Amino acid sequence: MKNRKLKNRELDRKTIEEFKSSDKTPLIIILDNIRSLNNIGSVFRTADAFLIKKIYLCGITATPPHKDIQKTALGATDTVSWEYQKDTIELVTSLKSQGIKILSIEQAENAEMLDQFTPETDRQYALVFGNEVKGVQQEVVSSSDTVLEIPQFGTKHSLNISVSAGVVIWDLFCKFRVN
Repeated sequence: MKNRKLKNRELDRKTIEEFKSSDKTPLIIILDNIRSLNNIGSVFRTADAFLIKKIYLCGITATPPHKDIQKTALGATDTVSWEYQKDTIELVTSLKSQGIKILSIEQAENAEMLDQFTPETDRQYALVFGNEVKGVQQEVVSSSDTVLEIPQFGTKHSLNISVSAGVVIWDLFCKFRVN
C-alpha cells in the first residue's frame, strides 16, 4: 500500500468557531520577552494545533497583527485566545493566585527533566518560555512552581524557543490525553 498525501480539504480541520468552542488543553503559554516575530507566530501555530487555552505576550514580545507574526502563525492568531501583559512577574503572581501552576522552561539548578514530569490531570498549568538570549527572567524562574528542562544530548546548550514550545506542548498534550 502506497501512502498518498492528503489534500487540505481532506484534513477535517475545525472552523474558527469550532476551535473557540472546543474543550481546551489545560495549558496557558507565557512568552517572556521574545524578540523574534517568527518565533511568536510559530508558537501561535503550535498552540492552535494542540488546542491551547491562551497565550500571554509579555514585555517586549510583539503582538498581532504583524506581517512577520502572521507569516508563521498562518491564521492561528484568529483562533488562539491571547492577551498582552507588560510585566511577566505580575502575570505569574496573578495566575498563581488563581491556582494555576507555573512551569518555567529553563536550564536551572534542581530542574525536573521534562520526560520525568507527570502533570496532575485536574490542574491547569502555565508554561513560561523566555527570551532567545537571556531565557526566562530569574525572578520568574524563582517564582515558578516547577522548572522543567528538556533533556538534550548533543553539543549545543539550547533549542530555539519555538522548537522548545513544540516539544513541551506536545509532551504535555500527550500526557494529559493518556491520564
